[in-house]
Amino acid sequence: MVLCALLASVVAVLAFSANSARGAATLPPNFARSQVVGGLASPTAMEFAPDGRLFVAEQRGTLRVVKAGGNLATFLDISGRVHSAGERGLLGVAFDPGFPNNHYVYLYYTQRATGTTPAHNRVIRVTARGDRAVAGSKKLILRLNNLSSATNHNGGAIHFGEDGKLYVAVGDNAKGENAQSLRNLKGKMLRINKDGTIPQYNPFYNRATGRNRAIWTLGLRNPFSFAIQPHTGKMFINDVGEQTWEEINRGAAGANYGWPRYEGYESNPRYRSPVFAYRQGSTNTTGCAITGSAFYNPTTRQFPRGYVGDYFFADFCSGWIRRLDSATGDVSGFATGLSSPVALKVSKGGSLYYLSRGDGAGSVGKIRYTGT
Repeated sequence: MVLCALLASVVAVLAFSANSARGAATLPPNFARSQVVGGLASPTAMEFAPDGRLFVAEQRGTLRVVKAGGNLATFLDISGRVHSAGERGLLGVAFDPGFPNNHYVYLYYTQRATGTTPAHNRVIRVTARGDRAVAGSKKLILRLNNLSSATNHNGGAIHFGEDGKLYVAVGDNAKGENAQSLRNLKGKMLRINKDGTIPQYNPFYNRATGRNRAIWTLGLRNPFSFAIQPHTGKMFINDVGEQTWEEINRGAAGANYGWPRYEGYESNPRYRSPVFAYRQGSTNTTGCAITGSAFYNPTTRQFPRGYVGDYFFADFCSGWIRRLDSATGDVSGFATGLSSPVALKVSKGGSLYYLSRGDGAGSVGKIRYTGT
């Protein structure tokens, strides 16, 4: 990550050159970590399929499947279509709630400019057959606005909610005013039906027009990651800050998180203040780019009972993972010394997986509880 592209002139988040110093990794007592797979090329996102397979997106436009023994299969290669300069690229992956029957996989990526068509972000759907995408199955679900020459602030995370709708996080394309406008999709959280149509009960459906009716929240800068808690549907959005604060925001229909008018905590009732925000810096409680996000609500609990319902989040620059009690708001440390973490996931079996950009080659690590 180039530390001048994302956080204005001070630090940047996802132009992706890992250059912060880190010591040896540390974990709480009775926890251990292991490497699941290495050799990834600039990974950006990961997601478990309903059948338990782990898929990892690489920025250049390849979607990989992690196989037994740490081997990698290429599910899809759209690198010829993807513009991966700066923070652009293949940035998000999600599985249809009906995946066991329809085998649909959704991707968020930056489409490179072609002819007179400028570069833009988009969501597509492909059909899986085993560890490969079916040739010719690509379907455009959502085309986002044309991008400016700025290659940062793309957002990119996509997840299905408990309501069956697809939520799409979009950055402001390095222009803060976009985040407050209902005339474009930048700097927003979007909510669409899985076929790309727009739900009529979206909060701005009657105020916006065309595809802008997909806007669900506004006032975001670069929501690179978010997570939805199983069963409750609670959403926490990680918004990368500019020069002062990194935010965790509670997703709510119609909410305005205030960017670019402020970042961090705010008392103005017009805007929704973060659930938690931390200052920028280089310690075990500060950082410069909030990235990974995962609620600990696995099918089978592997961590101690006190972790259930907690929200894990990471910082790319400082290389730590912390945990937030989503009921009380209390925050505590969990792991330090990781190499540029960009994504977190909890497996059905209850282990915490983290995706690292690394200093050269990316990898997936696994943290499990070893106590009794």
